[in-house]
Amino acid sequence: MGGPETRRRGSFEEELRFRREIEEYYLPKQLIDAIFELGEIPRYSVTAQIGVAFIDIADYTYISKFLSPNENQAILNGLYAALNWVIRRHGGYLNKIEGDSLMFHFGGLTDPRVKGLNEEEQINYIARELFFTCVEMQRVVALFNQASDKFMYEDADHSVREALRKAFEIIGAMRSSIELSAAFNALFQIRVRIGANIGEVTVGNFGPDGAKQWDVIGLPVIDAKRMESTAPIGGLRISDHLYNVLENAGVVEAYYQRFRREAEAMFSSFREITREELFRSSEVVLKDKKGVQFNTYSVQVSPGLPEAIADQAELLLGKGETGADRIVEFLQYYRGNKYVIQAMERAFNRRGIVIRKPFILKTIYPRKYRAYLERFDGDEQAVDRKIAEEYTLFALFDILGRLQDKVNSLGEFREDTPGFESYEQYMSQQQKTLLRLGKLRQTNELRRLRFYHFVYPLVFRSIRAAIVEHVVPRQEEAELLDA
Repeated sequence: MGGPETRRRGSFEEELRFRREIEEYYLPKQLIDAIFELGEIPRYSVTAQIGVAFIDIADYTYISKFLSPNENQAILNGLYAALNWVIRRHGGYLNKIEGDSLMFHFGGLTDPRVKGLNEEEQINYIARELFFTCVEMQRVVALFNQASDKFMYEDADHSVREALRKAFEIIGAMRSSIELSAAFNALFQIRVRIGANIGEVTVGNFGPDGAKQWDVIGLPVIDAKRMESTAPIGGLRISDHLYNVLENAGVVEAYYQRFRREAEAMFSSFREITREELFRSSEVVLKDKKGVQFNTYSVQVSPGLPEAIADQAELLLGKGETGADRIVEFLQYYRGNKYVIQAMERAFNRRGIVIRKPFILKTIYPRKYRAYLERFDGDEQAVDRKIAEEYTLFALFDILGRLQDKVNSLGEFREDTPGFESYEQYMSQQQKTLLRLGKLRQTNELRRLRFYHFVYPLVFRSIRAAIVEHVVPRQEEAELLDA
């Protein structure tokens, strides 16, 4: 046995070993390598061009109900390992993970590929890698749902493969269970939304001593988070600034041509998508910021999305009223996507589900329905046949959307300020103005109430009833056969 000095030295060495183990476990190796190459800890913040993105798992609370706490941890660890592998492969930096969301960025100290590039070259490089990383992540999520690691290369880290193995064991077990497989395939689908932006930010160490964090802050980061919060599920929303950089660098056209080729190879209805539909321009209104508007682009990333959603809807038909509710949620969410709605309508037709299009048109546009009645001399059956022939489900949703836009545009009114001649004259004019504005606001509010509390819900309750009408009798027949 050694003396006290030997024991103290051994204890000290053990402590150092343990501290190194903690650092390697919790501190990002990419950040440590960057600081080591710099030769010193950067004490002061700097400004830099950064491309930043946020990812959030949509409806994860619902998905988590299928899993135990340990299974939830394994699924999330596997998913984040896969996503981080994509980030690292493109040269990005995983900034933070918060629950079921994460943030990553390109550029700055942690991105060695920007060294030696001038500012324009940096911006083009950052925008390109950020964009294609976001696209690839959505496709990796789709493979993750299938417990497939086809996106991995042979040189992937052992830790990544081990995290995926544990997650895929859980997914595989649930898919192979006779009792759970139908519900799992129909309901358990991890879908993420991604938002991205580019701009000049402050990069550096933030926080008190002992709790420093390497981070990027600035309006471009805030706007990237706003892009994510309004991004389409399974898709990507980018700022107009990022879009313009991609457009000028030729990335928009290159991606469009690639997407079309992939859709054609899959015989997807997206093979007919236009560039404007692939990069859909839209204004995002932030209610919490007093109606501030952002020009953005929502981007489709999955060439097979219409058929994938339609296939999932068909699986949901076997889940009775619960499945019908989820299908209606899909229709509400994707009602502005012509290709997805067309694919779902084809699925309804295959299954013999009869959507009552005349009832929907009458609910949304009663004057149009009355015009049809006059045209056919009050013959409702003839009117119903004509409407069913002329209107697709997407066409009806388009009318519903235009009505919603019209209702939402009913805003405030500008008040005329009369000149002051006397108290009596001024107050008399004010009274007339306020009464007039009050009546106008009341009328507009009634229009909004009618749309949101009658028209909109009635349209989707009609569709739900048509689905339930189809699935419930078949469910009852199956139960009788099982008995």
